[in-house]
Amino acid sequence: MSNSSRKWRCRSCGYIYDEALGLPEDGIAPGTPFETIPEDLFYCPDCGTEKQDFELVDY
Repeated sequence: MSNSSRKWRCRSCGYIYDEALGLPEDGIAPGTPFETIPEDLFYCPDCGTEKQDFELVDY
């Protein structure tokens, strides 16, 4: 998967969603692109903010 190394940061608390790692404990497999996660199923695991409040991080 070509985008598996992208990371997304929560603007509220700074939590990083790493596409390469996913969130297996929440049913999101490693390698899952952030854009494919349904809006109503993803919330920041640290602060609970919505998916729309995440931004792509350029490392």
